[in-house]
Amino acid sequence: MRPEPAFEAPWHAQLFALTVHLNETGVFAWPDWATRFGATLKRRGLEKDLNGGDDYFEAWLETLEALLTETGATEAAALAEMRAAWKAAYLRTPHGQPVTIKA
Repeated sequence: MRPEPAFEAPWHAQLFALTVHLNETGVFAWPDWATRFGATLKRRGLEKDLNGGDDYFEAWLETLEALLTETGATEAAALAEMRAAWKAAYLRTPHGQPVTIKA
C-alpha cells in the first residue's frame, strides 16, 4: 500500500520548501515565523474551520509574505508583481500543462 502524500497539492510542498530554505539561509528565525503563523491561523480560524488544505497554506503564504515585507527582505510591490505574473501565467496555460512565467 502506498503512503498518502504529505501535501495535498504541489504548491503546498513548494511553499513549505521555500519557507524552510529562507529560514536556513538566515532570512528569518523559525521562532519568529512560528509565532506569526500561529497568530494568522488563530485569526483565520475565527472566520471559518481550517481544513489543513488550501486554506492552511493560504494562511502560510499570507504569513510568509507579511514577514518578508515587514523585515525588509522584499517589497510589497515586488510581491504584488510576482503574484500578478503567476495569475496571468495560470490563466493562459492550457489545462494539464505546467504553469510557467514568461521570461
